[in-house]
Amino acid sequence: RSELAPLFAELSSRELEILKEVAKGGRNREIGEKLFISEKTVKDHISNILMELQVNDRTEAAMLAVKQGLV
Repeated sequence: RSELAPLFAELSSRELEILKEVAKGGRNREIGEKLFISEKTVKDHISNILMELQVNDRTEAAMLAVKQGLV
């Protein structure tokens, strides 16, 4: 975790997994199926990610992840 940008330090490992999948273009249902969690759980994690990264939507979060080298 120490090699991650400080911006991502507050994200849990599950949130990081989900953010990576969002950045790859995954949809909530697809992410849920891949990670064996419900679509609602994915939505909840994404809401937390947006709040913690202080971005407005999943596109901004994905762009940030790519820009910071997370994906």
